[in-house]
Amino acid sequence: MIVWTVANQKGGVGKTTTVVSLAGILAQRGQRVLLIDTDPHASLTAYLDFDSDRLDGTLYELFQAVKPTAELVNKLTLKTKFENINLLPASITLATLDRVMGNREGMGLVLKRALLRIQEQYDYVLIDCPPVLGVMMVNALAACDRILVPVQTEFLALKGLERMMKTFEIMQRSKRDKFRYTVIPTMFDKRTRASLMTLKSIKDQYGDSVWNAVIPIDTKFRDASLLHIPPSIYSPGSRGTYAYETLLNHLDALERQRVHEVTA
Repeated sequence: MIVWTVANQKGGVGKTTTVVSLAGILAQRGQRVLLIDTDPHASLTAYLDFDSDRLDGTLYELFQAVKPTAELVNKLTLKTKFENINLLPASITLATLDRVMGNREGMGLVLKRALLRIQEQYDYVLIDCPPVLGVMMVNALAACDRILVPVQTEFLALKGLERMMKTFEIMQRSKRDKFRYTVIPTMFDKRTRASLMTLKSIKDQYGDSVWNAVIPIDTKFRDASLLHIPPSIYSPGSRGTYAYETLLNHLDALERQRVHEVTA
């Protein structure tokens, strides 16, 4: 089971779009996908047409449990309308976890331990992160094999990327393995100077960690979200879907390389 966390400490950079786009393509390739929404705003949950206020259980219940069992994870997991895509939904109550449980021992590993219980059930897990550093982001970063960092190609978004890198540094101190991360330039518009200059800045600053292509601006993303359908299913031939297919192939190649390094 491969676990990717999609994170950036700036909102509106394309995190949820990245999660649902990759999930749609993976599902169409016959992979079993679990999506986990760790954001109290529950954007991913809403995208997949669930009302977080009306659900019987959400990720919050997993954090309330003494031990996260496979039975509990499966009970809280929702089947979506799309074959091979399941969702562990979020709710606004997740916002209270930092206050209520932030200092409890082992709180940063709840998600990692829960995923170990269900690792035979899924091929891929994609975690959508809130834009703030807290219990949820710490859990999402600790549980994953690779962090995907979408960055909008405009100057304000560079600050969010810098904050994210500082977070990696802080968390690295208590982690044995180095974080593996891939920076993904999003919402790229080749007609604007701002997009071109920001892309150059990102590549100059973060080098090989930056994916060598871009996710373009594509109105099909918005159309797909209005209908609660992953873009690759809604518009398989669109520029945006093609870009995410290319990204997925790149990430899979990195994954094979990682496994080779671990087993070598």
